[in-house]
Amino acid sequence: MSFNNISFILHQPQLSENIGACARAVKNFNFKKLIIVKPKPIFPNDKILATSVGAKDLIINAKVHETLESAVKKVDYVIATSARFRNKNIKHINLEDLKKIDFNKKIAFLFGSEASGLSNNEISYANYTMQIPTNPDFKSLNLSHSVIIIAHTVASIINLKGAKYSKSKKVTLASKKDIQAMTNLCIKKLEEKHFFKPLEKRPIMLENLRSIFSKMELSEKETRILSSVFVSLSKKG
Repeated sequence: MSFNNISFILHQPQLSENIGACARAVKNFNFKKLIIVKPKPIFPNDKILATSVGAKDLIINAKVHETLESAVKKVDYVIATSARFRNKNIKHINLEDLKKIDFNKKIAFLFGSEASGLSNNEISYANYTMQIPTNPDFKSLNLSHSVIIIAHTVASIINLKGAKYSKSKKVTLASKKDIQAMTNLCIKKLEEKHFFKPLEKRPIMLENLRSIFSKMELSEKETRILSSVFVSLSKKG
């Protein structure tokens, strides 16, 4: 899973300062691909470069297209941001749904111009539309704000999915046989204490008990400790 698979498309951006701020937002979260479609200001210009600060390399390397069609030609999925719901046959997702996206694919996030957003025609290039949750009475995010929210969300998802969680090599997980032996010992000691009452509920109680132990990733040492605990608790004081 790579940050290089993600691109941010600014469609007809109107203000130089916003383009520069978007570059900063993208680079802050380790993304590298900025695509500009038919920008209103001359691109690049001194104001864009000044606003981008340490993200000038993204401005210099940005791909500029005259049409949205050419901008998305090499992309697998386009997710268009929109402040309003569109009555179109395009699946609408939210930020939480981004966890289900396969970021091994080439994904582009599409942002409309500051003045008018995205038209229905531009939305038609998207696989999904997405709305950033805001105050329902004041949906007025700056372009760079929208970019940074999505960049942060996607970076968090990629980092989480790519993290390697491994147990210490000194820890040996208990086998299914060990778990079953411990569980059976627990059940035996509980039966000696007449725990399973009323009797008609015994089957579901046993089912739940086995389920609890089966879902726990116990080590061999932990199963031995628990077995000792069960034996000790069953002893008369």
